[in-house]
Amino acid sequence: MKDIDRYLRIADNFLYEGKILSIEPYGDGLINDTFRITTSEEAPDYMLQRINHSVFRNVAMLQDNIRKVTGHLYERKKAAGETDLERKVLRFIDNKDGENYIYDQDTASYWRMMAFIPDALTYDSVTPENAYKTGLAISRFHSELSDMGERLGETIPHFHDMAYRLEEFRQAVRADKASRAASVQGLIEEIESRAEDMTAAERLYAAGKLPKRICHCDTKVNNLLFDKDGEVLAVIDLDTVMPSFIFSDYGDFLRTAANFTAEDDPDTEKVGFDHKIFEAFTEGYLEGAKEFITPVETLMLPFAVRLFPYMQCVRFLGDYINGDTYYKIKYPGHNLARAENQMALLKSIEKYDKDGAMASFIATCIRQPDNV
Repeated sequence: MKDIDRYLRIADNFLYEGKILSIEPYGDGLINDTFRITTSEEAPDYMLQRINHSVFRNVAMLQDNIRKVTGHLYERKKAAGETDLERKVLRFIDNKDGENYIYDQDTASYWRMMAFIPDALTYDSVTPENAYKTGLAISRFHSELSDMGERLGETIPHFHDMAYRLEEFRQAVRADKASRAASVQGLIEEIESRAEDMTAAERLYAAGKLPKRICHCDTKVNNLLFDKDGEVLAVIDLDTVMPSFIFSDYGDFLRTAANFTAEDDPDTEKVGFDHKIFEAFTEGYLEGAKEFITPVETLMLPFAVRLFPYMQCVRFLGDYINGDTYYKIKYPGHNLARAENQMALLKSIEKYDKDGAMASFIATCIRQPDNV
């Protein structure tokens, strides 16, 4: 592999075990560059990762968050009598100064190393079965972190702040840098007609009625590791773990997993809300959330399902109006297609929930006895 000596030099900053036999590119992540390190004898293998500093600008905060979260998860699971903890919690490797990352002058990049979890797999497609298990794993993640005394920083400020995203959007419409606002006036009006309802969480939080918790903020089925029997081992990709509403993990998962098609499919006739995925994920989530979820959070879960397609519609359309400066596009109008897709998904959810179907299902889950 090209630059192997450079990667070996970077790896040697960390206190790993064994002798490195090979370093190879691993996966196809969109944010960070990842390399699989194979070692000799009984030593574990490792993952070497370049941190995308343009996305995560405060790397010290990012890595401090990760240290706090993984340390707390490890102690909680250990206290609960769980075994095989090396496969259930990510373990980051310290450097020679006791930090869990380095800055490399040669590559002008930040790097980190973590132990590779063997005999684990990820899923790219969502089924009712793995949606249920994902929901259960995410709520247990919330539960295990609910008593963590240490505070976390916001690795991406205002990431899921709907009021902030709307203000960004309105600034884009006012500036109209690419002279596109007039051509999408109908969609702008659709967004504005829902704006008051979609900022309810921020108002409830300001009134002290809705808590923020430690959330993953990027819940996809491929951000969990499963064992060969299909059981969840670990929640991974912890870069976006930060304080947020539980809606960030509940609603954003369903935004992608419960859409019948991809979020950028330009054929809105294919877009629709898969209630089977909704029901499976919700059942799993509520099973693991019993110890911490409040009545207000429970009541607002249907709101969370609507919130995230709405938020992504706002962000995609705002970027289109700005001239496509944030999201990568594959063709002119790609961001507009994404925005229209997300609005179509929102309307499908609204149609499904017209008579309170989501709240009724949630009530059924809450009433259901254990082990039934």
